[in-house]
Amino acid sequence: MMEAIRVEKLTKVFDEVVAVNQISFDVAQGELFGLLGPNGAGKTTTINILATLLKPTSGRAWVAGHDVLTERNEVRRSIGIVFQEPALDIKLTGRENLEFHAMMYGYSRAERQARIREVLRLVDLDDKADLLVEKYSGGMKRRLEIARGLIHQPRVLFLDEPTLGLDAQTRRHIWDYIKRLNEEKKVTIILTTHYMEEADYLCERVAIMDQGVFVALNKPNKLKDLIGGDVISLEIENKGERLTEKLKSLAWVKSLTYSDGFLSLTTEMGEKKIPEIINLARQEGAAVKSVYLHKPSLEDVFLHFTGRSIRDDVASERKGPPHSHQRPWRRR
Repeated sequence: MMEAIRVEKLTKVFDEVVAVNQISFDVAQGELFGLLGPNGAGKTTTINILATLLKPTSGRAWVAGHDVLTERNEVRRSIGIVFQEPALDIKLTGRENLEFHAMMYGYSRAERQARIREVLRLVDLDDKADLLVEKYSGGMKRRLEIARGLIHQPRVLFLDEPTLGLDAQTRRHIWDYIKRLNEEKKVTIILTTHYMEEADYLCERVAIMDQGVFVALNKPNKLKDLIGGDVISLEIENKGERLTEKLKSLAWVKSLTYSDGFLSLTTEMGEKKIPEIINLARQEGAAVKSVYLHKPSLEDVFLHFTGRSIRDDVASERKGPPHSHQRPWRRR
């Protein structure tokens, strides 16, 4: 299958800070590909280079067969992009926003009307087309921005943190629109996100990015298979280091990480090991506030390769370990 994107040793340096460090990857036509990582990992910089908004320091990249340095206009005609920050005119209606954007691509009046009808139907905004955008909800605005990115029928669509700031229910709706767009229109989509569940739900393949490099790249299930077994996460109030050292000596502990009061370990038959861990913690004087048992996730993959968790707004808001949405085992 022909590549929609090809990247070779791409590097970007800002004032001696290496934002992107010699990354290489390919994206097939029609693929939904994710760049997953914390804020500052280099995801947006990578997107901006591929969209010709930034020039790389070194390396090469092609989008829809066009060189991002020597064929910038051809690249721009081939792509759509939805930025992190809203870029809509809220004093215009949804239809007027799309009309203005379509005019910039030189469509005739009849062509504009046909394209606008199609993209509004795709994102379920037919009945809201003539409403001022200032009256749209956050999710409606995001859907309109996706529609605008599709107005000129791009071969590749870049979505930079498309659900940032949206509530969980709206975020899920946006995921469904993105997935439907990819499946029905066969448009290649490059998605950046720091939401683990977003990458897991949407993407055929995921590149986990940290400090400008790829630490892993594969299908989400393949990445999670690297961890193996069950993952037990513990929130430790004190003496977590002592408990960590003791657990390291046990043969049934396959891997272990301790960071900022959260201990994560991988083992087989995790449910049966929890009582043993609690008893061991008691012996070492470690205060266990809560224990969570779950199957490996992309968060565990990130933790496995970097030794730390992704610091995102969701994690800080829920004031718990990365997997606190899983079934808790609380010490009584």
